[in-house]
Amino acid sequence: MPVVEVRAQNETLVASIGRPLRGNALDHATVEALHAVFDRVDAHECRVLVLQGEGRHFCTGFDLGGLEEASDADLLHRFIRIELLLQRCFRAPVPTIAVAQGKVLGAGADLFTACDHRWALPDATFAFPGSGFGLVLGTARLVWRIGADAARDLIWSGQPIDASRALQLNLASRIVDPAALDAALQNPVGRLPDRPTFMSMRPIVSASDDDASLAHLVRSAARPGLRQRIIDYRQQVRAERVATVDTPLPE
Repeated sequence: MPVVEVRAQNETLVASIGRPLRGNALDHATVEALHAVFDRVDAHECRVLVLQGEGRHFCTGFDLGGLEEASDADLLHRFIRIELLLQRCFRAPVPTIAVAQGKVLGAGADLFTACDHRWALPDATFAFPGSGFGLVLGTARLVWRIGADAARDLIWSGQPIDASRALQLNLASRIVDPAALDAALQNPVGRLPDRPTFMSMRPIVSASDDDASLAHLVRSAARPGLRQRIIDYRQQVRAERVATVDTPLPE
């Protein structure tokens, strides 16, 4: 299976992240494959783009594998490519739809946030843990989407929320029954304006300062010790999981 499988469905392009054994986490190859998807969108190959993930989860964020061999510079480059991908999604010349199930974490949650239509299956959970290792990624778009207070609470706590809460916050725009998903994708956004009209409206309906977002990311990631901060965060998460499993339930 390719890391991103793309199929045409009428005038809709459906791109599925195909790394289910890794929770569809974003490694370098997957990010570049998603950039290639947006190259196809830019080349007028569709009128709607759908992003989804194979298996149990939509996307569990940045792939933390291979950290020991990576340098801070390597990691910075990877995060920059992710930020540029999110910007392309947020300003795509066609409507974008994310269909999310299971865990939607970190950069995966940022990708979900960047889409115009954000469909959550009932089992979806969302979390933004990037501040745990000192990274500012996707923050401005999240603030634009759900408001500063709600975004601050999600980012600072790093705690997950369920699909119902995501809908209340406008993080999700719709909760979709899995049995109704195929039917919903037959005509996902209804009537559309032509592409020039759509692109004239895009800066108004997707207002965010891309240069500032990139600068905030680079400044946060350029602080020395990025790799070690991510390793420390990973160890902390693993320890918390072990503690949760080992803690006996109350009588």
